[in-house]
Amino acid sequence: MIIDHTKAIQAYGSDYRLGQALKQGQIHKIERGIYASQPQISPFEVLFFKYPQAVLTLNTAFYIHGLTDVIPEKIYLATARGASRIRTPNIVQVFSEDRFLQEGKINLQYDGAQVQVYSQERMLVEAMRNLKTLPLDYYREIISSYRARVDSLDVQQVERYIALFERNTFMLDIFQREVL
Repeated sequence: MIIDHTKAIQAYGSDYRLGQALKQGQIHKIERGIYASQPQISPFEVLFFKYPQAVLTLNTAFYIHGLTDVIPEKIYLATARGASRIRTPNIVQVFSEDRFLQEGKINLQYDGAQVQVYSQERMLVEAMRNLKTLPLDYYREIISSYRARVDSLDVQQVERYIALFERNTFMLDIFQREVL
């Protein structure tokens, strides 16, 4: 269980007692203002404690879904456009319009934590939307992974996600030509 500093003070009564509990190992400081009952916590658990509305996307989601074997160097996190800027060096923040942020979001168990990530259907649309910014060989690896699992894809869901975005005829053409 993860708690913030305010709840830790409420639980232990004062800063002094919290400090004593830390010394005795009753509670563990994970980072500034975040405490946990266990000494080892998944980084994703801490991430979603700090940013509960965020969703894993792009390279991180491609890896979690098994679409690539390239381990991302940074965590790609989609947040609302009006969200505060995340200044953590190992996080790449992707701003999304509010109406798109929750579309296709699912919860998965990954690395000992419950993570919010876009579904593989939504990630196919994200791959097509980011065609120009993804390295070509990386994009081809992802598309070939989708080709291999086309039978397990919900095609209607992919088409629904495509319809949400601009340039949807362009993406629909890519979907039909490269995946189906």
